[in-house]
Amino acid sequence: MAESGSASVITLGGKGAILTSSSVYSVSNSLAHVRLDSSALDRLSSSPPNQNPPPVTNYQILFHQSLTPEESRASLIVLLNKLLSVQSGSGVRTVLPVHISETLNSGGAKIGREPVEVSEDERALLEKLSLPCALCGVCAVLDYKSTALSTIIDAVAALSCEASGADVAAFNSIDSGDGFTAKEEIAVAGDLKVLLNGSKLVGKVKTEEVLETPKINGKLREVVKLVHSSTRIELNSGVRVGISGTAKALGANVMALVSAVKNVGESSLFRAKMSLSKVVGDELRSLFEKDVLTGDSLRSVYKLVLVAHLEEDNVKFVHEANVLLGLALKIVAWEAVIAFAVLEGGELLGEKVNGGDAGGDKKSEKKKKKKVVFGKGTGVIVQLIKDRLQSKGLGVLEKWVEDLFSFLDPKDPDFDGLLTKVKEIVESNESRRLPKLPKGTRDFAKEQMAIREKAFSIITEVFKRHGATALDTPVFELRETLTGKYGEDSKLIYDLADQGGELCSLRYDLTVPFARYVAMNGLTSLKRHQIAKVYRRDNPSKGRFREFYQCDFDIAGQYERMGPDFEVIKILTELLDELAIGDYEIKLNHRMLLDGMLEICGVPPEKFRTICSSIDKLDKQTFEQIKNEMVEVKGLTVETADKIGTFVKERGSPLVLLSKLKQEGSKFLENNSSKVALDDLEILFQALEKSKCVDKVVFDLSLARGLDYYTGVIYEAVFKGETQVGSIAAGGRYDNLIGMFGTKQVPAVGVSLGIERVFTIMEQLQKERNQTIRASETQVLVALLGDKLPQAAELVSELWNAKVKAEFMVHKKVMKLIDRARESKIPWMVIVGERELNEGIVKLKNIDTTVEETVPRSKFVEELQRRLNQ
Repeated sequence: MAESGSASVITLGGKGAILTSSSVYSVSNSLAHVRLDSSALDRLSSSPPNQNPPPVTNYQILFHQSLTPEESRASLIVLLNKLLSVQSGSGVRTVLPVHISETLNSGGAKIGREPVEVSEDERALLEKLSLPCALCGVCAVLDYKSTALSTIIDAVAALSCEASGADVAAFNSIDSGDGFTAKEEIAVAGDLKVLLNGSKLVGKVKTEEVLETPKINGKLREVVKLVHSSTRIELNSGVRVGISGTAKALGANVMALVSAVKNVGESSLFRAKMSLSKVVGDELRSLFEKDVLTGDSLRSVYKLVLVAHLEEDNVKFVHEANVLLGLALKIVAWEAVIAFAVLEGGELLGEKVNGGDAGGDKKSEKKKKKKVVFGKGTGVIVQLIKDRLQSKGLGVLEKWVEDLFSFLDPKDPDFDGLLTKVKEIVESNESRRLPKLPKGTRDFAKEQMAIREKAFSIITEVFKRHGATALDTPVFELRETLTGKYGEDSKLIYDLADQGGELCSLRYDLTVPFARYVAMNGLTSLKRHQIAKVYRRDNPSKGRFREFYQCDFDIAGQYERMGPDFEVIKILTELLDELAIGDYEIKLNHRMLLDGMLEICGVPPEKFRTICSSIDKLDKQTFEQIKNEMVEVKGLTVETADKIGTFVKERGSPLVLLSKLKQEGSKFLENNSSKVALDDLEILFQALEKSKCVDKVVFDLSLARGLDYYTGVIYEAVFKGETQVGSIAAGGRYDNLIGMFGTKQVPAVGVSLGIERVFTIMEQLQKERNQTIRASETQVLVALLGDKLPQAAELVSELWNAKVKAEFMVHKKVMKLIDRARESKIPWMVIVGERELNEGIVKLKNIDTTVEETVPRSKFVEELQRRLNQ
């Protein structure tokens, strides 16, 4: 686009030229002129000349009776672009596109009024193109205006939040990291945080409608991108016959846009009315009400859109959509006007329009002088509006309302500058959106860390009770160490970029690194525990993260039959009991029993592992879904899948179900693998019964555990309370894994506690029980009245030397010191002021009882220790 005088020039028909919605909008509003590329005209004129000029007749180019001049001009430029794209020999003469361009450049008064002479070929082509071009033209206008709306609406919403004092704290928690929040919703929340960053005007009024702003505006952004993409394609596609294909290509996205625009309009109207309630005086309110803007106005136009859509009047449908969009833009302009009036109207007009800041008494004067602290982004926008109004010297409310409406009109010459400024604010390096976490990760605040530290302490104590030693391994391993150990889950391994010739991956679990460690060091036995983070390239969801802790206990080496297996399961019951999370069950099976079952059902040995992966999903999917996967995807016969179905439904009390499976005539007794497994399980269940924890175990033939390395007993703990988190612990025997890394096979068995899900349960239980958590273990606050740090340092150091958990604070106001102790739930205070220093005493204050005692300075440590021990 090149400049020519006061209007820009858009060249059509050139090689590689692309018609954009912005260009269509500019021409449709006489903000740009059209120039025809000479090469396009040469191509049309190069058609083989007829012996005689074709006969011509007068023809009026009409698109649709409902179209506005803007929409008609938009339709005409699309038609012009299509005519310039036809192939030579089509019968289109150069005179036709030249006439259309002259009509457009004349200002548009002649559209539909003056006929043009056309040949029969031209008439036929125009009749075929008129409706599709009208549809594309109006969609181009919709595209441009909706894009402008999606850019400006967040800035206007931010101004309203300040004007109404809305609580916007929830914008900080929009992105939970679980992957279930829309991308554009997160982006809008981020932009709002940037615009309001540092504002002292927000945070008072909680409303559900304001909190929904990121979701509503985010949906608009999402739909606008779809409309833009489909419109761009249709604007620049070749000549097509008929309107059906174009209507379908654009209609679905326009319908979604209509719904999003209606919601944005209603949301904007609500915020405008919130801000209007802060306005003192009737002049602005009467101007607003004079416009008769209500939710009914939006809904009425919305109904007209729906009717046109149902009647398949496609051009009227997009026209009514454009009317709705214009109404929404008008509401957003009013929202901006009212918000600005509340924030700065009094200063500009000297009138009582912003909550009564202008007043005659001293109190009002003092309030008026108080500095208003805008957000970093909103402050820039407010100043931009002030500069415009002041430069025009507008001192009458009605006049600057009119000018603000003009400023927020996409046709205004300064509107592009406003959009650019908004984009600069939200995209600038200086005030870029606040840092965010990668999906599937979390920060843990002090209260959460207190819960975690307590849990880790309990877990470590249980592990040590059973004689385990601690082990730590690198957070990443050679890729070859991890691959081939996790079956179908291998795709979830996080691979790292090549750093100097070694291909590495983040550890997927702690078991494979443990096996690598045992093999690498030539160990034949080891009982170890490890608490560390692991990483999985999974889809985040509730209770499922990409970075999380595992708490592992493993026993490697030759021991009595099923001895280590019994101990590991016993440890699991101790962990879950002592963490006090509530009711749970441990589902248990045997990999050899599973293999025997598959063999009995007729599954080929090479498909055992992949079928196990399918069976392992039975806790999340129905058997019919699993059956479909086994038959359609993995190639089993329906008969074989049905046989598997009869077995995997078996679950119950360990000794009862075991007895059933071992009774005479059982097919399991005829299979070598399953017979060995049943003997193992008999020993294990008897040991668990004697240890009084077998009641926590459920023998479940559907438990499969998809990992490739399991060879014996497998188990999985499931929480049975209201908080749905899935599996909270799992493990099993893996006799061949260590041998994969060395020459010696070392049998092993272990369990891994999914501590993140346990934390979710613990946090929920605390909320339900209304329990408060102390983030620190501080026992004493040394509170020094005044500003003498050395005295505070001396007192608190004596407490630290005596191993008392203490903090210190120096302040001139005693209530500040007491508030600090209360907020941190510190039970005791040592209060020292000028009098106490002079008299060689200190005050001991019990925060719970508020009782204060005076003790000698020389004995205060001893006195405090005595009270703490009590």
